[in-house]
Amino acid sequence: MSADCLFCRIARGDLPAHKVHEDDHILAFLDLHPIRPGHTLVIPKDHHVWFEDLPEDLATRVTTCAQRLARAMKRLYAVERVAMFYTGIHVPHAHAHVVPMHHVHDVSSKAYLADGVESYALPPKLADDEMSNIAKSLKADLT
Repeated sequence: MSADCLFCRIARGDLPAHKVHEDDHILAFLDLHPIRPGHTLVIPKDHHVWFEDLPEDLATRVTTCAQRLARAMKRLYAVERVAMFYTGIHVPHAHAHVVPMHHVHDVSSKAYLADGVESYALPPKLADDEMSNIAKSLKADLT
């Protein structure tokens, strides 16, 4: 754990959190600034800055917890969808957001808002040759 990392401090119990789940490896707690009520963060207790730095077994543990939370959120909030995503924007400690989606744009990108917040616009489609080149590059560089 990092001495000054906000999420490490929460994981150690140095700072309070509204805990939803905890085991020896991960902690799930409510986001202080939720997109929707129930918005939960799932973090590894060990300090990893980026989600791609997580060992596979730990990433699987985070995802499994997020799936369990999603099923609970669907029952509790009567929503059709629950989003799960990693961002790493505000706190440099890998964390998954689990958000019950009451609206199609609850976790949207500016690219989907071209027609306004009450509709859903598809971003422009890339040309097939560009898609092919991107796929080849990613496939060749997978580690």
